[in-house]
Amino acid sequence: MREVRFDAQGSILRWTEVDGAEPARVYVHGLGSASTVYHAHIAARPELAGRRSLFVDLPGHGISDRPADFGYTLDDHAEALAMVLDEARVAEAEIIAHSMGGAVAIVLAHRRPELVSRLVLTEANLDPDPPLTAASSGIATYTEEDFVNGGGYTRVLEKVGPTWAATMRLTDPRALHRSAVGLTAGTRPTMRRMLMALPMDRVYVQGAASGDLPGRDALTASGVRLVTAPGAGHNVMFDNAEAFAAVVAGRS
Repeated sequence: MREVRFDAQGSILRWTEVDGAEPARVYVHGLGSASTVYHAHIAARPELAGRRSLFVDLPGHGISDRPADFGYTLDDHAEALAMVLDEARVAEAEIIAHSMGGAVAIVLAHRRPELVSRLVLTEANLDPDPPLTAASSGIATYTEEDFVNGGGYTRVLEKVGPTWAATMRLTDPRALHRSAVGLTAGTRPTMRRMLMALPMDRVYVQGAASGDLPGRDALTASGVRLVTAPGAGHNVMFDNAEAFAAVVAGRS
């Protein structure tokens, strides 16, 4: 396990790493998740073996520290992720990022393009104010006090189902709420506009069960390659690991 301090109080962001050839692949999880759980089985597949691989848990999530005075905005998460790459001496990495992690990866690539050679984004959040669901928008409807101390965290755990709840239980409630609020607030310019303007190779992976991706024509026109994984929903890496690995390997 490796680590780097990410705030003035000395809080630690941790990641696990597999040695291999460069450029490195950096796996980043979504809201209330953990990178090894969602991506280690993908990185271990034969078509992806042999590459240096980092599995990063964002602040407040998984095995990383969860300071109470951290902002947990998308910019905050992106800055912490940049600290990991700097500490690990990673440049021109392939970032494989899911959901909220995809939004963080877009901000990272916008702010520090020298760190990123390729983005593989799985159902990344591209716009502020998403439709109301049990995910980030639902969490953000609570006040922080109600979510942390008023039973909101427990109610969300009961609502999201066992797969997501398994990793959400490893996420600090305050960090989870602030991350959700930051995700629904988005960025200026929006994550979508940042993504469309980025110079590196960009792939957006959508599960077929998730329906049409809004604004797909404009994304394609900007050079973003869109891939739809059959038989998959939001968690493409679980629902269709073979198709997802083919995208990461550049074979699809």
